[in-house]
Amino acid sequence: MKDKKEGAKMEEKEVSIVVTEDATAEEIAPIAKAVNDLFVMPVAMRSRNKKGVRVEKGEIMDSEYTGPVLEQVLKENRVIHTNLLKGKYAGVPVVVAPIRNRKGDVVAALGIFDLVGTVDLGTIFVDYPRVLEQVRSYHKAERE
Repeated sequence: MKDKKEGAKMEEKEVSIVVTEDATAEEIAPIAKAVNDLFVMPVAMRSRNKKGVRVEKGEIMDSEYTGPVLEQVLKENRVIHTNLLKGKYAGVPVVVAPIRNRKGDVVAALGIFDLVGTVDLGTIFVDYPRVLEQVRSYHKAERE
């Protein structure tokens, strides 16, 4: 009986995720992967005292990751929206938010690289009204 109880406790530990200021990259990776799965955009996350992860396409690309915006959020304890100036994602909009404990102190930072934000939607949809009118005309002609 004792072994079953201990096994249940171990399983419980494995499914629990607690983000602390000392959380390792391995401990926070499931959260970063889930956000990556939700938004299908690259994600970065780190705790206050340890480097974290960068996740792309469901894969951990870097498990010793940090970045200037993550570090700024950890210092300032606020959400930051900005465009990166250098690195792999230079020119890409990024949003990084603090993860806070119950007292409101920042224990980690989670960011998303908004690759969609780099797309000029105006250029993509400039011909949309004309195309839509052509489709409507075609369907109207079919009915007549």
